Amino acid sequence: MDETGSQRFFRILRGILSYLFVIIILIVSLVPIVWVFMSSFKSNTEILNSALSLPTVWSLKNYVTAFEMVPIATFYGNSAVVAVVATLLNVLVLSMSSYVLARFRFKGSRKLKSLFGLALLIPSAALLQPLYLTMKTLGFYDQLLGLIICYAAFSLPVSMYILTSYYLTIPLELEEAAYIDGAGFYYTFWRVIFPLAKPAMATCGVLAFLGAWNEFQIAMTLTSSTEKRTLPIALLYFKSQFASDYGAMFAATMVVIIPSIVVFILLQKQVTEGLVSGAVKG
Repeated sequence: MDETGSQRFFRILRGILSYLFVIIILIVSLVPIVWVFMSSFKSNTEILNSALSLPTVWSLKNYVTAFEMVPIATFYGNSAVVAVVATLLNVLVLSMSSYVLARFRFKGSRKLKSLFGLALLIPSAALLQPLYLTMKTLGFYDQLLGLIICYAAFSLPVSMYILTSYYLTIPLELEEAAYIDGAGFYYTFWRVIFPLAKPAMATCGVLAFLGAWNEFQIAMTLTSSTEKRTLPIALLYFKSQFASDYGAMFAATMVVIIPSIVVFILLQKQVTEGLVSGAVKG
């Protein structure tokens, strides 16, 4: 059937609006990053006089100043250890527990899922005081282990829903065939199910890593010494009561966000596959 003029018009209009929407999203996403990048090469005077202009001289002075003012290398190491270990712990624990929740029905399983859902509704700021008192009592205050435990726990609900939904898309016949061939529960999980769930695990891993790498409130509350603090806290060191070194602060900001961008670019395909596949069923 030939499309009418009005149908052709609405099809073209829909295409134009779709492209316009994508362009707006790109502008909203990229302009702040480009602005921070350009500002990281400017002096304070240039930033205050003309925030949107290009730097007069493209110098790395602000980056040198940032590393001189703050022990960024120490913060960088702490963030890397905390984010990587918390991510691995999250994915390892959830890969097994989510499989059990997806495949088996036992007393309290639905209540357990609902409990994870309720955890998503609680803002992290409301838990700062209980977390502080708990970590202080357990001796984990101002320790990287305390941050690792908190970050791994906070990413559990989202990871659980992603992995549970993904496991439901895997045909049950694969597991039944493995059991018929004599494979046990653990062998079936690690050799059959685990490799198939890698896209979902990559999704959970990226989300957990980004959450741990960029988190500020908990790190600020549960640490006090410079040796134990993470990279986002470094930005506070560039602002004093009477003055701020904006150029060095923007340089430090670029240092903070670059790993997040790189990780997402490298794993964006797996993240997309995990989210799309997990949305098919469950």
